[in-house]
Order: sequence, then structure tokens, then C-alpha cells
Amino acid sequence: MRAARIEKIVAPPASWDELSCGGALLSALEQQLEPWWQKLFGFHLLKLGELSVNVNTARCQIAHHIHAASKGSDLHVYADSLQLPFLNKSIDACLLANTLAYSEDPHQVLREVDRVLIDDGWLIISGFNPISAVGVGKLVPLVRQRHPYTSRMFTNMRLMDWLSLLNYEVLSHSHFQPLPWTPSVCRPGMSFPILGCQSLIVARKRTIPLTINPVSLFRKRFKVRPGALGATKNIYRGD
Repeated sequence: MRAARIEKIVAPPASWDELSCGGALLSALEQQLEPWWQKLFGFHLLKLGELSVNVNTARCQIAHHIHAASKGSDLHVYADSLQLPFLNKSIDACLLANTLAYSEDPHQVLREVDRVLIDDGWLIISGFNPISAVGVGKLVPLVRQRHPYTSRMFTNMRLMDWLSLLNYEVLSHSHFQPLPWTPSVCRPGMSFPILGCQSLIVARKRTIPLTINPVSLFRKRFKVRPGALGATKNIYRGD
């Protein structure tokens, strides 16, 4: 398996219009995200990366949406995804729309997102499936020089392995849109286990309490045997 961290990457696109069939890719992704926006609650939604900023999140229950990227327009914060300028546990949900695909160190991006997410915070990751029509495009000389074929592509299994190390619970993972130029065949809930050119993972940050609960400890040390109740009843009846 190739290392996740590399020295040099292709500059990320400033918008979905710079991707081949970018409009179709964006439309298909927004269809898949539509059912999830009603389930997210909190105060701050972080849209990290140029492509994340352009995703329509108007139906999200979280009111404050923060647009953050290293460059581009319509941004609220200019930020490096490897060093986010936010306090620990200050973000309720984070959207990474192909952000990892254009990062030289996706592990560090996930660590930074984990740092700023609150406990039980939401993490939504989308990317391109290497086992798909888009993945095949990386092998075609005249095609692989254009977006999205120049991006890095990770399988869902690899992404979920990274998330498990950070103690995230994956609520949903799927592939969709079998062909990048046909968004109309994609419907919410429709998945293509192998050949879908886009992938989507929805996960939540889980924490394990490390403080010992004295009440729970007391109950474990002092247990009442089931026969004690019967003996008491017998004495009360005079047997």
C-alpha cells in the first residue's frame, strides 16, 4: 500500500467547474447529502476546502456555516487544512468534499478535524472511487492530466480504517453515480458497492469516558445475592 503522505500534489481546483463533468459530480453529491442535513444539529458547520465551499448546505439544521480554504473566493477564513485556526472542540460538524483527494497529508487533515470537532461531532467525507470510471481515467494519458483524474483516490475501506484509529463510528458508507456525466440516474439512498465513481462516508466522533464512576464501582463490589430476598420473606412470615 502506498504511503498516504507525499511531498508534492496537484493544486486543487478552485471550483467544481474546473473538473470534467464537474456540474454532474456536484449535483450527484448534493443529492446524496440531502437526507443527512436534517439530522445534523449544533452551532457551527465547517466546510473545509474549495470544493466543500461550493456544496449547497442551505437545508442543514446548523445555522452558522464557516467557509475555510487556503485560497479562493466566498471564504470566511483563510486556513491551512493541516493547521486549522480553530479552538479545540469548537466545531459541531465538518464537510470534507474531496478535500483529502488534494492533500499531501490526509492523516494530518483528519487529526486537525478531530481536534476541532466536539464530542459526538459529525464528519462527512466525499471522494473519488479508484475502482470506477474515474479511476480508469487515471490510466489514460490524455485524460489523466485533467481534474478529477489528477486527484488522489482512496477506497472507502482505507478511509474507514483511518477513522477507526481516531475512534469514529461510521454511520454510512457508499458509492454512487456509476458514470460521472450522468447525475440523473443517481437517487438518494441508491448505492453502487463497487463501480460508483464517487464515495461518501458519514461518521461521528465517539469518546470513551476515562473517569471512574464511584457509584458503578460500588455496585460491582457489593452485590446482593438473589437468595437474600427469599430469606427475608421467610423470616417475615415466621417460617
